[in-house]
Amino acid sequence: MGRQRRNYTDDYKAAAVERLYEPGATQGSVSSELGITGTQLKTWRLEIEAFGSSEAKRRQKADAAELVRLRKENRRLAEEVEILHKASAFFATRAVKP
Repeated sequence: MGRQRRNYTDDYKAAAVERLYEPGATQGSVSSELGITGTQLKTWRLEIEAFGSSEAKRRQKADAAELVRLRKENRRLAEEVEILHKASAFFATRAVKP
């Protein structure tokens, strides 16, 4: 059967990456001590270096999701305005005729 996926907290990931900066620590030794793969530890390190922290990464993802939602809403509202313009033009032409 397959292995169950383990979830790690952001604090745990940050602490694991901090251990890499201790004197004499290597990626292999730290990952062996923690029972994780070297690739996993490297991924965490690169994410923290790229985003500054796991919290910054989470905020960036939330901002991107909100931007997508707002763009959809903006598109819908623009369509509604277009419909209202067409309706007002239609009724304006009918109101002028006696």
